[in-house]
Amino acid sequence: MPYITRAGKGGVPRFRHHKQEVYHKIAAFGKAALRTAFLLGIGFVMLYPVLFILSGAFKAKQDVYDPTVIWFPKHYSLEAMGLALDTLKFGKSVGRTLAILVPSVLLQMVSTLMAGYGFARFRFRERGILFALLIFTIIVPVQNLIVPLYANFQSFDMLGAGYLFGAVTGEGLPNLLDTNLPFYLMAAFGMGIRSGLYIFIMRQFFRNMPAELEEAALIDGCGSVKTFTRVMLPNVVPALVTVLVFSIVWYWNDYYQASMFLMSDQTLSVNLTMLNGMLSITAQNVAGLTSQDLMLMRDAVLECGCLVTLLPLLVMYLFLQRFFTESIERTGIVG
Repeated sequence: MPYITRAGKGGVPRFRHHKQEVYHKIAAFGKAALRTAFLLGIGFVMLYPVLFILSGAFKAKQDVYDPTVIWFPKHYSLEAMGLALDTLKFGKSVGRTLAILVPSVLLQMVSTLMAGYGFARFRFRERGILFALLIFTIIVPVQNLIVPLYANFQSFDMLGAGYLFGAVTGEGLPNLLDTNLPFYLMAAFGMGIRSGLYIFIMRQFFRNMPAELEEAALIDGCGSVKTFTRVMLPNVVPALVTVLVFSIVWYWNDYYQASMFLMSDQTLSVNLTMLNGMLSITAQNVAGLTSQDLMLMRDAVLECGCLVTLLPLLVMYLFLQRFFTESIERTGIVG
């Protein structure tokens, strides 16, 4: 039933029909349902690989060809997990990964922080050219740079330091391959994994900060260094959290540079890429499995390898989720 509202111009009453209200409610409900279905679909696409890994990682051999077993195994077993840990050389590979990751992440945070502050606040003639080169490092994949990097670290000479080292020791240029030094040096000088992106994030964050903070510090007698450490640095924590999370994830998952620079004692990600090939050797020499048992367990072992590689990142994200979300909101990557 229509009902009368306040009269309009000329005293003519305006009528609002109940059908219009129902239509608007149906439209709002339809939009909400469509949005919910879209988000659920995106969530399922993202979570399906994780659920699939969890479903198959602890599956026993007798459940492999059981057509009634789809998501939840009838028999649980840790045999595949033990075989995956042995094949990955888990303890040694995690130790090598952390030995590269922790110093590299810290050095990368310092170098990108200082470079981003310089691009945002200092005015110098070559700033535009250097920033264009920075964007170039984001666009160009590392595969195009790996040959000169490999040659540089194979016969390392930075500002004549290599020749000085050779003159003192009587040896040739030092070979940094199969050590952690290539990762440390690249991270310290702004060429670590995705350093260009992190410098860009820092630059955008510093550009969004009011210049009055620095002006007040200069009036109080602070120099550039003191202004940076006492005034700007405490306010850049949200961007630092963003860079920290991204840097940990990319160094943990890196296998390309690690496989090129390291010859022995590989990282966890590199061993994961070789898990399928090394599995036969480990199964026969260590576990004493037959080829038939290995055929039944191969998929479960591969899923266990993916699970133990993914699990530390999931745990880290659970602890840093709130800080990471707040940092993304406050960073505001704008032009």
